[in-house]
Amino acid sequence: MTLSRRQVRDILDQHGLAPSRALGQNFVVDANTVRRIARLSGVGPDTPVVEIGAGLGALTLALVETGAVVTAVEIDRGLVPLLRGQVEPHGVRVIEADAMTLDWPELLAPVVSSPRPGPWVLVANLPYNVAVPVVLRALDEAPNLGSMLVMVQREVGERLAARPGDKAYGAVSVKVAYHATARVVGRVPASVFVPRPAVESVLVRIERRPVVAVDPAVVPASRIFELVRAGFGHRRKMLRQSLAGVVPLDAFAAAGISPEARAENLAVEEWGRLAACAPQDPES
Repeated sequence: MTLSRRQVRDILDQHGLAPSRALGQNFVVDANTVRRIARLSGVGPDTPVVEIGAGLGALTLALVETGAVVTAVEIDRGLVPLLRGQVEPHGVRVIEADAMTLDWPELLAPVVSSPRPGPWVLVANLPYNVAVPVVLRALDEAPNLGSMLVMVQREVGERLAARPGDKAYGAVSVKVAYHATARVVGRVPASVFVPRPAVESVLVRIERRPVVAVDPAVVPASRIFELVRAGFGHRRKMLRQSLAGVVPLDAFAAAGISPEARAENLAVEEWGRLAACAPQDPES
């Protein structure tokens, strides 16, 4: 029930459309790939799913095959009527919107009245230029999103899933780890896209923690990420240098963290301990 490469090309040609470079559009046109994505997302009958960047609906239809209840979000107003024609007959709700400015609570509100309320799942093929902000905003603003399966450029996926000490580990990795666990669960060849991208793609599964990694009653997230930004702003420097003026030296000992460590060495829980031992000056 999904779309083939020929069908995608025919639909675009019939309507005088082409993938938008400005929107980073690369449509997946391989049935095995979209079904694999649907399987790795863990969705099934009655699972509420939001798909970002639905395009012409190839992945949307693979999600429908699982029995999931799908909301498809698409920014391209030229594609939206075609998407509606492909997926609305199968019960999909189509929303024309920009994922960068989505009102997440409003979008996901229908789950409250569902006969089987439960956590939503986000599934998306995300362009490089919006992947990180879309994921981070969803983690911050949509607590009823229980998990995500996102297809992103390999370098982005490695940043999302990186662990302390990994080359790709940075502020984004810490932010994801504050809310969730993340891991790369597969690679996607360039040959399954139209047009064929010049980059490698990976699939990242992100599962929200039952509670955030650091109790906000102990230290607010804003303080933790103030330190994280400062530390990774000079990632080659030792923390006693990169956090000078932000964290007093005695706070390192109190938190059990070496001032000679670098930002890339600290897990999110350690950033939390350090922030708790170096509370923000209320006058600053």
